[in-house]
Amino acid sequence: LSKSRSYQLFGAIVNRVEVDRPMVALTFDDGPTPAFTDEVLAMLAAAAASGTFFLTGAEMERYPEGTRAISAAGHEIGNHSHSHRRMVVMAPSVVRAEIAQTDAAIRAAGYEGPILFRPPYGKKLVVLPWVLSRMGRPAVMWSIEADPLPGEAPEDFAARIVAAAEPGDIVLMHLMYSSRATDRAALPLILEGLRQKGLEPVRLSDLIEAGGG
Repeated sequence: LSKSRSYQLFGAIVNRVEVDRPMVALTFDDGPTPAFTDEVLAMLAAAAASGTFFLTGAEMERYPEGTRAISAAGHEIGNHSHSHRRMVVMAPSVVRAEIAQTDAAIRAAGYEGPILFRPPYGKKLVVLPWVLSRMGRPAVMWSIEADPLPGEAPEDFAARIVAAAEPGDIVLMHLMYSSRATDRAALPLILEGLRQKGLEPVRLSDLIEAGGG
């Protein structure tokens, strides 16, 4: 149950969106980091593409200029908790504090858009869904987990993700750490491939709105 992308005991969960338009949401977990935030933003700018960054409060506090840069570039910022600890056996008060601290860091960076929430590691059980339901916020998951296979070349990785993508998909990527060189190298290829397939990468809230949410 804690790993399910499509079911939870309380509240709403979003792992893809039914749309009648050719669009997908690219989402990026973790960060911001001084080493790679600017590089990722430059790739998205070169492709004139928008995405949703699920950031952690602790990293935003260490690198607030990265959060401001993401917001200034027109991307959506989501809440990925403060500490990035698994939120499966946390007390409700701790869950609320994790979410509130991260919301505050997002707003402190000047971001004014909607703040969606994605559980760290996608883990949830009872308390987190219950707290989110009381807040009126869905748990945001994903339909495509874009992780390269061991030794997979960026070109092959990108082609595999593009082949799997369909309208309404939510794609999860991790780009913010040194271990993610293949993922970063694949990002421009994924953006190009999605466009060639007729799919437009958009912010997650725009995908949800297009689906009537």
